[in-house]
Amino acid sequence: MIMMIAALFSSSCTSAKQKQKIINKQEAKKMNTTELTLSEFKNKVMDYEKNPQSWDFKGDKPAIIDFYATWCGPCKATAPILDSLAEEYQGKIDVYKVDVDKEQELASIFGIRSIPSLLFIPMKGEPKMQVGAMGRIDLEKAIKNTLLK
Repeated sequence: MIMMIAALFSSSCTSAKQKQKIINKQEAKKMNTTELTLSEFKNKVMDYEKNPQSWDFKGDKPAIIDFYATWCGPCKATAPILDSLAEEYQGKIDVYKVDVDKEQELASIFGIRSIPSLLFIPMKGEPKMQVGAMGRIDLEKAIKNTLLK
């Protein structure tokens, strides 16, 4: 009897783990934003080591960078909005994410002290930082007025 109960619990745990893996894969497929590591940041956005004195954007379209943390409530609220906007503006802007816990050097370079912090990068001119969560309407205004003007 004990062996039967143990087998039942172990199979239900295994199936729960398998279900979570499936959910994680589905979530990864849905994401329209791109997670950046330090090296990807240097390749896709800016290599601040080669150009420490000036902003030299490497992108081919305007971008938003979401500096966030997985434990941050406002970051979790902002993430699906950014993902939706990334899909809506696909081909017009890039939407990146930087986990400040994993990429502490990037967080330090940009002086991130509060999250979420959003960096709006137009094709010409200097980037603009917005600290704090933004709703969809405000994000759309920022995209239209800062990135796509």
